[in-house]
Amino acid sequence: MHVHVNAAQSVDGKLSTREREQVAISGPADFDRMDELRAGVDGVLVGVGTVLADDPGLTVKEADRRTRRERDGEPANPARVVADSRARTPPDAELLDDAAATYVLVSEDADDADVAALSAAGATVITAGSGRVDLAAAFDRLEAHGLERLLVEGGGELIFSLFEAGLVDRLTVYVGSVVIGGRDAPTLADGEGFTDPDSFPQLSLTDVEQLDGGVVLTYDA
Repeated sequence: MHVHVNAAQSVDGKLSTREREQVAISGPADFDRMDELRAGVDGVLVGVGTVLADDPGLTVKEADRRTRRERDGEPANPARVVADSRARTPPDAELLDDAAATYVLVSEDADDADVAALSAAGATVITAGSGRVDLAAAFDRLEAHGLERLLVEGGGELIFSLFEAGLVDRLTVYVGSVVIGGRDAPTLADGEGFTDPDSFPQLSLTDVEQLDGGVVLTYDA
């Protein structure tokens, strides 16, 4: 599984406001860059917090890109994947429409009724781990379903968990020229955080590109 994390953050490292409201940090050129990234993967992964806050569709927006995927023998849109330990994804969430396949990754502690409701809404539910999703095991299951290239679009808790598990291969970050502030505002990698400097994930900067008045940083992990 190749895992590519993509995010947009403010200069001070915030993904959104302290109220966790969606903020347009980048602009049209970066949205187009993100759409091209979606068009090139097998699945797009978000955490359940993103689903609850934004109700995203996670589809490829540009028609020519969907056509290109179909011409290459792929579905018009990549699969949607949600990391959702407690199966809190609403059965009427937009990403459970028929635009693409949807996988929900849950833990063994997820309520059976909630899991059944997601299955009835069309999701393929993958159970891995106790308490919270075992991402490595869940990714193995996704690979068995043919997903080999995964784009991760947040949020911060999920991104930290991926780094903690050593599952990130590439990171691209759009840094917008704006300051959001707030000690409680979500950051690129939330979660418990690393305390031992020897355990800090080390990244290699491979590209810098100016875009939409900000900059896109590309790292290999």
